[in-house]
Amino acid sequence: MKLIFKIIALLFFNHFSFGQSIDKIVAIVGDEILLKSEIEAQYLQYLTQGNENSSEIRCNVVEDLLFQKLLINQAKLDSLEVTSDQVMSEVNNRIKYFENQLGSVEKLEEYFNKSLNEIESEIKNIVKEQLYAQKMQAKIVEDVKVTPQEAKTFYASLDNSLKPLVPTQIEVSQIVIKPVISDSQKNEIRKQLNGFRDRVNKGENFNVLATLYSDDQGSAVKGGELGFVNRGDLVPEFERAAFKLKEGEVSEIVESQFGLHIIQLISRRGDQINVRHILKTVKPNSKAIQDANKRATELYHKLISKEISFEQAIIEYSDDESKNNSGLILDPNSMSSLINFDNISSDFKIVVNDMQEGDISKPVIINFSDNKDLFRIIKINKRIESHIANVVDDFNYVKELTINNKKEKITLEWVNNKINKTYINLNENLLECNFRNNWKK
Repeated sequence: MKLIFKIIALLFFNHFSFGQSIDKIVAIVGDEILLKSEIEAQYLQYLTQGNENSSEIRCNVVEDLLFQKLLINQAKLDSLEVTSDQVMSEVNNRIKYFENQLGSVEKLEEYFNKSLNEIESEIKNIVKEQLYAQKMQAKIVEDVKVTPQEAKTFYASLDNSLKPLVPTQIEVSQIVIKPVISDSQKNEIRKQLNGFRDRVNKGENFNVLATLYSDDQGSAVKGGELGFVNRGDLVPEFERAAFKLKEGEVSEIVESQFGLHIIQLISRRGDQINVRHILKTVKPNSKAIQDANKRATELYHKLISKEISFEQAIIEYSDDESKNNSGLILDPNSMSSLINFDNISSDFKIVVNDMQEGDISKPVIINFSDNKDLFRIIKINKRIESHIANVVDDFNYVKELTINNKKEKITLEWVNNKINKTYINLNENLLECNFRNNWKK
């Protein structure tokens, strides 16, 4: 079952190109059907990941999809719940991902030759099925735990070739120097947003103004609407203002790390709200960028000449919240101060690739998720080169490997048990596959 969810969680838009021309049912699992279009879409997507084209791989894709249908069928029998909010949240996340990949909503629509609403509508069912499958699979292994002794015993039993390679890890601190936005620049934006607010209060539609003027392109095409969100989903300044609003009310100007906003509450549902907003970003001019570069360069020379320690410079000069955590950059996946080298962006990797412990970089611009005009001075606190995992230094890796092995065994037992109790009918073409499990029963 190793391919499961590595395939079904991949980019799935190829479904669109097959769905209208191929709709033959090729398998039935309980009350769920598997279409030929689903197989072709997932197989093509798998090939786009650089994998080989072979009948064996196609059969693996088929088996993973049969497993998905088995999970979905059982999830419905067990009355597992997938809400419309969960579906739409995931749909929005995926739309935003593809929008970022293609550059804009317009390019997304052009690529698929469909409107955004049509794209959303077509992927809702795909997302819903994947959520059912994920919830069922999580339920199967929810009680899986391992003791330290189990982990050590399992790891000792592995051949060296099966032991994981721990990637190079670094612990990094940063000093961030941000270009200063002039008050006159901010005031111009405030004047514009206050004008929008007055127009809405006089009867104009907020969503029309958001569509025309918001710098948040992802929400602008929806009239600035963000969809239902929970407390904690939004940046603090935005969230505080949004949750204070009454339905239809428009906020005063709110400043966040993304820029300046006005917000309108559409509706409230318990601790969830749906809002629309207009965002105007405030971009530094060339002089502000030059000044920031100059300040960062002067600070770098002070650090190199040891006029000031890196730790003290973080406190006195850094313009980033990381200054409250010793300037540490955290791994976005684990939130650990040790960052896996494989997880960092290419431009960050170029900066730190040849740096050793204690090294300090010249001021650089690294394209993180925040403003690209920020200058960073990087220091390597710790560097651990790639190595075969061992139970002393890398116990978390060993424990994770043991848990995954245990989950795989339990899942395989569950599959074999459910196959025997579930109605399964395969198209004769699928019978040619040499499946790992007894789907042909």
